[in-house]
Amino acid sequence: MPRAPSTTVPLTSSTHELRSGAAWLASATPQEVDAFLGGLGDDALLALPWLFEFWALPHQLPPHGAWRTWIIMGGRGAGKTRAGAEWVRAQVEGARPADPGRCRRVALVGETVDQAREVMVLGDSGILACSPPDRRPQWEATRKRLVWPNGAVAQVFSAHDPDSLRGPQFDAAWSDELAKWKRGQEAWDMLQFALRLGDHPRQVVTTTPQNVEVLKAILKNPSSVLSHAPTEANRAYLAASFLQEVRTRYQGGRLGRQELDGELIQDVEGALWPAALLERCQRSEVPRLDRIVVAVDPPVTGGAGADACGIVVAGVRMQGPPQQWEAVVLEDASVEGASPAQWAQAAVAACERHGADRLVAEVNQGGELVERVIRQVDAAVPFKAVRASRGKTARAEPVAALYEQGRVGHVAGLGLLEAQMAQMSVRGFLGTGSPDRVDALVWALTELMIEPARGAGGVPRVRGL
Repeated sequence: MPRAPSTTVPLTSSTHELRSGAAWLASATPQEVDAFLGGLGDDALLALPWLFEFWALPHQLPPHGAWRTWIIMGGRGAGKTRAGAEWVRAQVEGARPADPGRCRRVALVGETVDQAREVMVLGDSGILACSPPDRRPQWEATRKRLVWPNGAVAQVFSAHDPDSLRGPQFDAAWSDELAKWKRGQEAWDMLQFALRLGDHPRQVVTTTPQNVEVLKAILKNPSSVLSHAPTEANRAYLAASFLQEVRTRYQGGRLGRQELDGELIQDVEGALWPAALLERCQRSEVPRLDRIVVAVDPPVTGGAGADACGIVVAGVRMQGPPQQWEAVVLEDASVEGASPAQWAQAAVAACERHGADRLVAEVNQGGELVERVIRQVDAAVPFKAVRASRGKTARAEPVAALYEQGRVGHVAGLGLLEAQMAQMSVRGFLGTGSPDRVDALVWALTELMIEPARGAGGVPRVRGL
């Protein structure tokens, strides 16, 4: 039988040295690595793979201080689960397999029992996979718990059943993907009442962020600390093809900022397009469209440092009266730092790509020059000039009402547009710069949906329309 590694052999004299050693080893030459490994004794060499502090990324190591809750918030694949599993190990394990650790009673809370078992216990980065053979706990499936050689116990719970946390008591807890819990606040509250053993009970939360109240409240708690990392932080352990695909599809958009960057995206006060509304409008398929337009919001000036030129392509499916039509936003073709000739070429190219029936452009700033620049690119393009007689918010509100009615869909890849939409509020645009993409969107959907409804007497009465 192979000898079990003794994980009690220290490789360095302090945690700081362990962390520095990992950084050195990652950048060392093959000769230096060989020399380092050759200098280790048998026990130390066998123990090395199980010393997480040696290999961990900075966001995977617990902060110093007298915190109660450590939130590890990151993108998909950022190493959150491994960090949670290793933290539990550090709480329950002693210097030797049979020695007691700091904690003896641990709660493992997942969205469901199945997910907690498959991810937190049995998963590739779960507790069993992270534990060395001499101190690996036993999984008792019928009792839904792990039992360590030193007698420590970790019990699995479902956030769908908050009342299951009534009665038990713990000195440590690990909550996984808390932002997904359907009964998040109830389950979290019950867990806090149960976390009452020992001198200083602690807990770790591993989650991809979502705009939910329970997570925002935990982050505001003075006894909470936060570690954060994007998916890219753990790229050494992720497939290159995966990273390339998700970067291409989601980078920079709301979904990418949340799922890849691990960013908590909160709604601005009075948002016209809250996060939940933008999520509901996502479409995986585009229906047959009866009319397509390209809308342009030209910048006042061109070149580097100028505002973007908003260029948005949208189409409409015209079934029944105008009040029943449904639109789909097909592309955000906006360009940054472009000269008039460049943005005109981009707009005409968008028309050609989508077979647009009309190009609509705001001419408040450029007047006749806007049409002249566009016709220099394509003299035959079907052009319509539009002028803004009201403020941006007043123009945007009827369009936001269409979204609320479920009558507008978005294809994938509109992240920058959606980020601007999320900053539009009843008090105006709360982001930086000008909402050029949103302005173009509003012109496109006004042309496709609002104007036909107004002509038919069916436009919603919003802000004086």
